[in-house]
Amino acid sequence: MSRLIRFNKPFDVLPQFTDPGGDRRTLADFIDLPGVYPAGRLDRDSEGLMLLTDDGRLQARIADPKHKLEKCYWVQVEGEPDATALAALSSGVVLKDGRTRPARARRIAPPAALWPRVPPIRVRKSVPDYWIELTIREGRNRQVRRMTAAVGHPTLRLIRHRIGPWTLDALAPGCWDRLAPP
Repeated sequence: MSRLIRFNKPFDVLPQFTDPGGDRRTLADFIDLPGVYPAGRLDRDSEGLMLLTDDGRLQARIADPKHKLEKCYWVQVEGEPDATALAALSSGVVLKDGRTRPARARRIAPPAALWPRVPPIRVRKSVPDYWIELTIREGRNRQVRRMTAAVGHPTLRLIRHRIGPWTLDALAPGCWDRLAPP
């Protein structure tokens, strides 16, 4: 039977088990379970849900954009996104590598289950920050950050909350648990 692991990746952790440089934290600092591999990636400076499995088919189904599995992010952005910015995110944003697929974007209150980030984000008293929830069905390199920047609201903090039917729920940063495979 295949194994499926849910992990809450902390900020500044590489989304792989080894570091070519040898001095950065990796998944191996948190998960001591041989034979599982990430199903998709999450940038070093992003936080939140990662799924790991030992099943190649399941890994492909989760990670490959052709399966259009939704990924939902909580994004703290600089400035107040108005209806125009949210509509642009929803209809697709033109990036250097082409237009993104349509997404779902809405403003949200700061997530209730949010943990403090170490180190904290930079705060500027003259520029407010807001949270949006952005749901996409593709996975280009640093896509969410590039999308919010393209509409004038750079990302300050990025947390992946959901991949398909799997969510973080109350899983603390740096913790993992086993899930029943689909």
